[in-house]
Amino acid sequence: MGNAIDTLLSLSIPALVLFHLAAAPYTKVEESFNIQATHDILAYGTPTSNVYERLSSHYDHFDFPGAVPRTFIGPVLLAGISQPLVAAVGFQHAQLIVRALLGLINSAALLIFKRNLERAFGRSTARWYAVLQASQFHILFYASRPLPNMFAFPLTTLAFSQLVPHPDPRRQGVRFKVAIALLTMATAIFRSELAILMVTVSLYGLLHSHVTLTQIIKPFILFFALSLLISVPIDSYFWQKPLWPELWGFYYNAVQGSSSDWGVSPWHWYFTSALPKILGVPALLLLFAGSNPETSTQTRDMMLPSLLFVAIYSLQPHKEMRFVFYVAPPLTAALALRINYVFSRRTKSTLLTNASLAIVGTVLVSFAMSSALLVVSSLNYPGGEALAALKDIVVASDPSAATPDIQTAVVHMDVLSCMTGITLFGQHDSWPDTVKTFTSTDTETNSQTHANPNADTNALQRDGVSFTFDKTEDEATLRNPLFWEKFDFVLAEDPAKPLGPWETVAVVEGFAGIEILKPGSEGVSGGGGDDIESGKDRVLGRGALVKRVRDTVRRFTGGWWVGPRMAPRIHILRKIRDGEARRAVTS
Repeated sequence: MGNAIDTLLSLSIPALVLFHLAAAPYTKVEESFNIQATHDILAYGTPTSNVYERLSSHYDHFDFPGAVPRTFIGPVLLAGISQPLVAAVGFQHAQLIVRALLGLINSAALLIFKRNLERAFGRSTARWYAVLQASQFHILFYASRPLPNMFAFPLTTLAFSQLVPHPDPRRQGVRFKVAIALLTMATAIFRSELAILMVTVSLYGLLHSHVTLTQIIKPFILFFALSLLISVPIDSYFWQKPLWPELWGFYYNAVQGSSSDWGVSPWHWYFTSALPKILGVPALLLLFAGSNPETSTQTRDMMLPSLLFVAIYSLQPHKEMRFVFYVAPPLTAALALRINYVFSRRTKSTLLTNASLAIVGTVLVSFAMSSALLVVSSLNYPGGEALAALKDIVVASDPSAATPDIQTAVVHMDVLSCMTGITLFGQHDSWPDTVKTFTSTDTETNSQTHANPNADTNALQRDGVSFTFDKTEDEATLRNPLFWEKFDFVLAEDPAKPLGPWETVAVVEGFAGIEILKPGSEGVSGGGGDDIESGKDRVLGRGALVKRVRDTVRRFTGGWWVGPRMAPRIHILRKIRDGEARRAVTS
């Protein structure tokens, strides 16, 4: 029975990661570089001749390089490992496959950390760790997201697993060197700020005689050199210039301080906002984690290097929660140690009994909050939903929803659409060598669609319809009426921005807060059966699902509803050609 429980708890972590992926399969702008790079490697390979010409004409990062160049190491690994699976199940599932692979890698690192906890502190502590980790929304949700932080996360988690005390003290020095090696690679390849974590871990090890300075310096030099030998040639190849990406990132963020352009937070934000949200309601117990002599040393070893890292990193004005995800496993382990101490003594006194009940209550509340956050977060990808809906509309057999004889659909996608779920994987349902390329010359603007650096020249061929996509952002270009002539469809936040005769085919909604409806009151989110002529747009995607759920719940609650409030985010527009009447659209 005990082994079955341990197996279920261990399996719950990868299972929940995949469940979060299935609930929110799209990505946002922060993930765009890595997801687009993974697509390009899978789709176009790595040329060995005419390298610059072939990379610059196909790879997305030449058109959208981002604020600083990022490493291709993560995308290369994801593409290389996932390629056989993608070939077996189809390119239309490629984005889910590569994200699932990353999620499983991060899950494996967490399970190795759990195993080492069990070996050091016992099965009960490891079980509590698994329960607490499974109740934390952010780690599960982001584990499959192709952020640089989540490529570094398995390395930092494995490093922390080596810092968990080993029953054989003679092996602790070797394990510490492995931890330094892993942190060095995570720093040099993926996230330069992890140098702070490496320093805090090293200082703590030196002060507590876990390791000598020589034992730190040797693995650092060796694996720093190895990291450069991996990163510099590969990234210089893909960027077509000599490059160590994390040096650029460090200069941009730390020297220039340019990251502050993306917003600043008070120095205490990580401690007062980010960490409590990451760790969940049981994080309150960290305040008392060192109050008992039997757990104080163990929890101190877990907590102090991590908290010191967060404290030093708090000096950086620009803060994001994902920047401190790395400390979640050790801090959760400290929580598990304290909780296990209290819960294992729950029958010894009334105080411990009540404390144990409070612990169970906080964990249940954490699970409930995690579930609610997953629902809300899954409603924040209207761009991805709009693109999927557009494909279905164009190839639909319903003549009121599409042009039945259409063979080529040229689509413009605005900034919000691209920031909230649209990726190259979403644009392409098949390998590029199986699709047709659409090119057309617009004589009035004297430009070719395939020459536009913002146009996707590898068109999607789906059910006999060829799609070509455009992501032009230049405001001067967007104000030119001739620019809009070549498009058949537009995905736009503002339906008035495209110039010319357009009709709204459908709207995709996004999360806009929480609403409380009383009996007799009407929700603000749209329905699925109203036509455009009546002044209400046909709603597709999660917005329509929320409305159906809301209407069903209200039938059983007498009209009451507490849940997500949805608002229009992306309008799907269709060009009205000369002599064509505007058509009412029904669901």
